[in-house]
Amino acid sequence: MPNFIPYNDNQDTMVVINFQDQLQTGTFEYALHYLIEKKLNFSVFHPDYKNDDQGRLAYDPAILLKIILFAYSKGITRSREIQWCCKFNIIFKALSCDTVPHFTTIARFITQHSQAIASVFEQILLVCHEQGLLGNELFAVDGCKTPSDASKQWSGTFKELEEKRKKIKRQIEYHMEAHQQQENRENRGK
Repeated sequence: MPNFIPYNDNQDTMVVINFQDQLQTGTFEYALHYLIEKKLNFSVFHPDYKNDDQGRLAYDPAILLKIILFAYSKGITRSREIQWCCKFNIIFKALSCDTVPHFTTIARFITQHSQAIASVFEQILLVCHEQGLLGNELFAVDGCKTPSDASKQWSGTFKELEEKRKKIKRQIEYHMEAHQQQENRENRGK
């Protein structure tokens, strides 16, 4: 009879993880993180936060945007599921810097800032699409980035480019509406 090393898949362990190492160059999550942290301005969100002198500390809109937009890229449109992912999924943990916003915080942020989120998401998707990081069904990660001097897909007339932009915008609106409908169904079920 063979003799195998015993194993137990039901055990806890302490592992040192650097969250930055989890965001691999050339992936959608890396591009999302980089664009939100280094290239986008979030001052449009700041007027809604009135906790300068007193009140509870708030989650940074950059963190909330990263986890929401990454969730949308994976077809996840439920706030409770996004919260669960922040607690257990290593990529979500890396994007959220190991914070776990409550599902009501996520839902409220989306409700209060839907236009701004859609605008930011559109900008990010356009950049990621140019880089070849998006698939065509959902916003699934392609994972393969091929260098080139010009993108055949993004060359053409301004009218053709505008059509592509409208298509991405419709996909964004679809995911945001699906999220809202899911939240409404869950809230009615209580």
